[in-house]
Amino acid sequence: MAIKKQYFKTKPNVKVTLSLPKSAVKDAKKVELVGDFTDWTQGITMTKQKDGSFKTSLELAPEQEYQFRYLIDDKLWENDWKADKYVSNGISQEENSVMVL
Repeated sequence: MAIKKQYFKTKPNVKVTLSLPKSAVKDAKKVELVGDFTDWTQGITMTKQKDGSFKTSLELAPEQEYQFRYLIDDKLWENDWKADKYVSNGISQEENSVMVL
């Protein structure tokens, strides 16, 4: 798992690229990125790479924190092992991953 943050001098947003290795997704057919930036309602479909990993990029406003999780095959929720921090999701005993921009 990896979170790559790219800051631009000429753009107000930060490009964030998130990836999940094949070892984290096994033989998943579909992986979505879901978070407060999607209102937790609609996932961003991640692209499956030739090596079996999944990857996506998005642009977010800087100087904020964003909670997120990965939804694997519409049934398994997974956190990012390299998140900046974790917070309680307020619903169950589970936590959400957080990226700090």
